[in-house]
Order: sequence, then structure tokens, then C-alpha cells
Amino acid sequence: MTGKFKFRAVLAAAVVAVASAGALAPAEARTPPPGTNIVGGTTASTAQVPWMIALNNSRSSSPVGQYCGATLVKANKIVTAAHCMGQAMSTYTAIQGRDNLNSTTGGKTSKISKIWKDPLYGRAAGHDVAVLTLATPFTGVATLPLETSRAADAVGARPTTYGYGETEGTGPANRLQKVVVPVLGDAYCRSVYASYDYVANGEICAGYKAGGKDSCQGDSGGPLVLNGRLFGVVSWGIGCADAGNPGVYAEVASYAAALTTQINN
Repeated sequence: MTGKFKFRAVLAAAVVAVASAGALAPAEARTPPPGTNIVGGTTASTAQVPWMIALNNSRSSSPVGQYCGATLVKANKIVTAAHCMGQAMSTYTAIQGRDNLNSTTGGKTSKISKIWKDPLYGRAAGHDVAVLTLATPFTGVATLPLETSRAADAVGARPTTYGYGETEGTGPANRLQKVVVPVLGDAYCRSVYASYDYVANGEICAGYKAGGKDSCQGDSGGPLVLNGRLFGVVSWGIGCADAGNPGVYAEVASYAAALTTQINN
């Protein structure tokens, strides 16, 4: 079976088809579609989630530069998705404390001085994580600790995902949104994404079997939060909030050791 595979970043290109049954084209060659943010969610505030970062890019197809999300894990470090790192470092700007990206004021901004992308990303399924170093640290801002236990990925857990991406008409554009997406379990995603390389020991399957609520294009790299920890990173899915096609998130606990090394570097 073949199908359409979407990363959840904002780029000016169409989705690409699966290369062959049960296999994906090399990850670096998969190009995300134009932007579409949290679907079926509610408006959130950075006053409550100060560690939420908008990762804008001057080459974004969005007129306001909206591109990906990220999470502040140390004053000078943010965690995002590896697939968001396809542009030159100079084109990225991290924005903290701004609820509405239609505005150019408020909050803090920083350019990026260093990018670490999981070296296995694009060579093996999963590994869709990256750590960026801020040129100007966001001092005095609360950070989010990493989840380090893979046991947290339990069916029925109810994490919340955040983002500025596409709402498909369910919310205001370029405004921070949030939505609860229950963990459906690895077996479910292995079943519904049988022709895709879902990685049980490196990804989280979360959403609603009936659809209606989900992360979407533009939310890539943003946080999936459970029990006050960074549980996952928005990675990919087929469509947004479609029945039978839940969101897939990089499982932070699976990569916590490598992430921590980079955060402390």
C-alpha cells in the first residue's frame, strides 16, 4: 500500500508519496507541505507555558514567518524536531513569550548560534529530535524538564500538545493553541501506519481514533507535555485530525541521554 506522508512543518512544497510498500524515502528528502496548527484545540497563553517557543524562519511560506515550534529546556537551549532543520542557521529566529505571531512585538527573540541534529535522523526511522543553542539566552524564563522514563508512554495517558500551526478553521491563525491528545499506544500506530516506519521504541502515538483534534502543519518540533515534562516532540502524521490517523511524536525518553548531553554542552 502507498499513501501520503506529512511532516508537520511549514515549507513551500507538497507532500511526497511513500517510496515503496513498508518503506519511506530518505528522511532528508521528505519535504513537508504548506502550513495548515493545532486542530480542535483552544487558545493558550505563554504566561502559563513560558517554555513554549515559536521557531520562525525567514524562508517560511507563512507571511508572518511561522515555521516550527520548540521547547525551552535551558536558558540557552531549545529542543525541536530534526526535520525542522532544513534551512540555513541564519534564517531561524526563536521567539519566547509571544502569544500572537501576527504581532512583531512582545516577548524575547534570539537567533541560533548552534544546531545539533540527531545524527541517525535520515539514516534510520525515528530520531526526529534536535537541540539548538540560542545566541541570546532567555534568562529568567521557566524551562521544561525532559521525560526520562519510557514507562510514561502508556495507553490512556493524556498529554497536551502546543503550537502556532494550522487550525483548519478551528481556531485563530498564528495564535498559540493547545489540545489534549490521549496516548493510543504503539500497537495502534503500527496497525494504522502499517506502510510507514512507525518506531515503537522511539515514537509516541497520540490523538483520537475518531479524529477531530490533533497537531498539524506548523506545529512540528513543538512540545507534547505530560506531568510537567517534555514527553514528546511533534513529528509527523497523515493529514491532520483525520479519523484513524493520529499524530506521531518523537519520544523524548528514548533520546533523553543524547539530548541531555547536548543541552549541557
